[in-house]
Amino acid sequence: MQTEVKNRTLQIPAKFYRIGELVHYTPLSRQTIHNYTIMGLISEAKWTEGGHRLYDESVFERLSEIIQLKKTKTLLEIRQILSKKQTATNVSPAKQTNDTVGQKASYDSHPVKPIKNRTDRFQTKTNQSKK
Repeated sequence: MQTEVKNRTLQIPAKFYRIGELVHYTPLSRQTIHNYTIMGLISEAKWTEGGHRLYDESVFERLSEIIQLKKTKTLLEIRQILSKKQTATNVSPAKQTNDTVGQKASYDSHPVKPIKNRTDRFQTKTNQSKK
């Protein structure tokens, strides 16, 4: 039995981070991380059942890149640079995410929609609990 285990490679499960953990491990505030997400500079990997964003480990590399670019570029310029880089690798941010809200936050299209959806859900639950 032990021989069988030694020959297999165990797969390490992916680690996901909440915004609070990103705040702890980076010099950025909760609001900054939220704004970067809404602007499309970073994207969540998935959402919890409760509607919280979860980020994978790749977000740290992306945030490091943003911090470096921020020294000489505006957020709009950074977004354009990262967008070109994303297009060059042919990986759509929407395909990378698995959000339960069903819509990707996008600064260009409608940045308030995911938040509004979460608010509508909350109001529905609140109204149901009053009955």
